[in-house]
Amino acid sequence: MTAMNVVHMRVKPGKDEEFLRIHKDFNAHDMPGGRNFWVMKSGERSYVIVGEWDSMEALAAARPAMIGNLDRLRPILEDLGGGRGQTEPWSGEVALHLG
Repeated sequence: MTAMNVVHMRVKPGKDEEFLRIHKDFNAHDMPGGRNFWVMKSGERSYVIVGEWDSMEALAAARPAMIGNLDRLRPILEDLGGGRGQTEPWSGEVALHLG
């Protein structure tokens, strides 16, 4: 069953271009089971990363690679506040697709 992951991040002032470059350099399509990936700008210095996967198992298998990329991003990310840390991640199986 199709799975999705969504992660909210906010970059430090002046770091938008570096943030996008790091994502361009990370070839997400090399991860088995990865279908589509988006970087959505959701506000000033605020981004949401969306990944579409063949299954939860494929998503789980890709987590070490995704964490490795996140480690490259950490120096340019701000804390989101409210005890969330630098990222607010969500993942799960698609319950309904209206497309």
